[in-house]
Amino acid sequence: MSHGPLDDDAVESYREAGAVLVETMNEAREMVEPGVTHLEVAEWAEDHVREEGAGLAFPVNISVDEEASHATPGRDDNTEFGDDDMVCLDVGVHVDGYIADAAVTVDLSGTDDLVEASEMALEAALEEAGPGVPVGEIGAAIEDVIRGYGYTPVLNLSGHGVQKYDAHTGPNVPNRGVDRSVELEPGQAVAIEPFATDGRGKVGEGTTEEIYEQVSDRSVRDRRARKALEQIEAFDDLPFAARWLEGTGTEMALKRLKQKNVVKGYPVLKEEAGQLVSQAEHTLLVTEDGIEVTTAGIHSFD
Repeated sequence: MSHGPLDDDAVESYREAGAVLVETMNEAREMVEPGVTHLEVAEWAEDHVREEGAGLAFPVNISVDEEASHATPGRDDNTEFGDDDMVCLDVGVHVDGYIADAAVTVDLSGTDDLVEASEMALEAALEEAGPGVPVGEIGAAIEDVIRGYGYTPVLNLSGHGVQKYDAHTGPNVPNRGVDRSVELEPGQAVAIEPFATDGRGKVGEGTTEEIYEQVSDRSVRDRRARKALEQIEAFDDLPFAARWLEGTGTEMALKRLKQKNVVKGYPVLKEEAGQLVSQAEHTLLVTEDGIEVTTAGIHSFD
């Protein structure tokens, strides 16, 4: 599919979403300290995005240690950050549907080089990226840096395109070298997100599920499910957190909606127990003569 140049309004919305995300992330990362709860950070960040007049492209992800993605606190979650946690914060913001997606790793465990591996892999990927560049070459740059640090890229997670009101589209940007792959095209918005691990480099689904997305508008008879669906339809088909739903019985309502294939859930993706995962991510616009990073200003070393 040919993209062509983005119109000025779209570019401005992508930039505004990036600016809100940068400000939110730089504040939120400072909150990650032992004794603070995951829920406090997630709710602060989500509230801040809304206060800035933007929307959430997905719930704030707070992944700890072996968790890599899709982890967000539940409604009554009182889990606190520990003094040896590795914490990945992944935040998505949209303005009029145009999305910025970025992630940082806050290390409380003293494993600085694992964090640096994903950060430097992201820098290498951004240097490689541009119109006409095969995504497999970007993946090779990511893999070379991470393996150079003695770690393994998470091979079954990848970067991705973002389009209006769609947080995960093509092209996929692998975290390893691929010989044959599509090329980046002007007009694309792409989130590049290296994951580095001291584990085997493959994530699997855990049992926890707090993030959902509407996938059909099929009618349901259950009263509570209908009430939940009324709220869900306000999320513009973007992923949402179970804790965003108000009223009693929302857990059972979501279960009914899943059974009817009205919503799908996103289980937490995890490495093997005892391993660590770091993540770094930026969103960029591919232009005719290069790239523009809409989320620049986040990934600085302390």
